[in-house]
Amino acid sequence: MANVKSTMVPDFEVKFLLDATQVLDPASSKPNDILRAAFKFPEKPIRMDVQFLDTPSREIYNAGWSPRIRKIEGESGYELTYKKRYPIIDHQADGAIDTGDLLTALTVARDDGFDTTETKYDAQVEWGFQKQTLSISRKKKVKKETVGKKEMGLPGEEESRKLLGDEIPGKFDDWSFEKWGTSLLSQAVIYGPISAERYEGRWEGIEVDVEIWPLRNKDTDTGTENIVEISFKSDNGNHAGGTQKVVGEYLTEKGWLVPSDSLKTQLIMDRYGPQELDGDEGVTGNYTDMA
Repeated sequence: MANVKSTMVPDFEVKFLLDATQVLDPASSKPNDILRAAFKFPEKPIRMDVQFLDTPSREIYNAGWSPRIRKIEGESGYELTYKKRYPIIDHQADGAIDTGDLLTALTVARDDGFDTTETKYDAQVEWGFQKQTLSISRKKKVKKETVGKKEMGLPGEEESRKLLGDEIPGKFDDWSFEKWGTSLLSQAVIYGPISAERYEGRWEGIEVDVEIWPLRNKDTDTGTENIVEISFKSDNGNHAGGTQKVVGEYLTEKGWLVPSDSLKTQLIMDRYGPQELDGDEGVTGNYTDMA
């Protein structure tokens, strides 16, 4: 009898969408004094420049993958991420995790080759207000002599294709057929870039991050919409669920919570790149975007 490989063991990242009109200073689009006091933020954020690559028809995204390039202030070079998403079906935001639904997603990922023998990928449950998604990510650091800790900005289209192509992992490259990833990246365009900010703080002994993402307005060609998200991480699903309930109640009491998921990646794919698609138009992959 063949040995059945074990499923990966994920950690958990719980995310809430905040009302930008309630938590940001209207003049600066920075956290207002009330939010700073609640979560003990430092004055200066960590800046992040982010962009995704995909074909004009979003073939990579529709297959459940997201190749990303990120430059983080304080770190040299670029961070490359190749992320695969799996939906966790029938999750309800009740402060508990359905271990059966999670196991189903982990089993599907295992059957795709993401099991405990795969040490170069990390598994995480991205836990939003309404939905959970299992993400499997491979991250790589690329050093560039001209990109130090203080320099910000991202490469252009040709260099971005080369960076992601040169470091491409086998599971992504051979996803649908041999050199699938290489073929699609050679045709890819940039979705982005977006310059975001992260504030690292604490609440009731929990380390929390608040990120502010100014995204292009959906209905106009000018101006931006600030997507504000607060998150925390946990290695334990029960702890994550219990803390999600407590934090959610606190944010609701303050009038800061938006009772929906932020879906940042989907918003970026919808609002950037060579075509703008409304809602889920053009998205055919069997997964849910949580990031």
